[in-house]
Amino acid sequence: MDIVRIGDKIISQKKIIRIIEQVLELRAAGGSQAGTAKRLGLERTFVSRLEGIGEIRKGHRIAVIGFPVKNKIEIEELLKKQGVDFCLLFTEKERWGFINQNGLELFNYIMELITQLKDFDLVVVLGSNYRINLLSTVLGQEVVGVELGKSPIEEDIYVSPEQISDLINSLKEETASEKSY
Repeated sequence: MDIVRIGDKIISQKKIIRIIEQVLELRAAGGSQAGTAKRLGLERTFVSRLEGIGEIRKGHRIAVIGFPVKNKIEIEELLKKQGVDFCLLFTEKERWGFINQNGLELFNYIMELITQLKDFDLVVVLGSNYRINLLSTVLGQEVVGVELGKSPIEEDIYVSPEQISDLINSLKEETASEKSY
């Protein structure tokens, strides 16, 4: 039955299921817990607890961000195949398009991104020496840098898929060996 009475309340099971499905869709699409909760009129802690109830894999979550990456699509496909949890890569043109948006929108997006990245156990940064150091300081967590050059980098840089594959594999091996202790 779809309707359940609990004391004076009438509860719709379909409504609960629909909201849970929306939460999972938004989160799987890369939305933050806070953003998802706000969009659906929920509390962020509810979203967090909901995920905890359904979690079947615990362990280190890896995010990869980087710019300017010449072979962006190739690296994104590689990271997806390797099970990286979050990936945000830009070419130089995309980076400039991104930073030329409305100031408030840009600021809000960057703050949301920082909040989202703090949920990861490990963040891999592909970028200039300056950007790697900056993100290490801002995130205050473990950041693995793959330096694409000295700052400022003003053109797309080819990133070796083999190097990234080896790095992700070694990071996964490290986290697996940490779990076995």
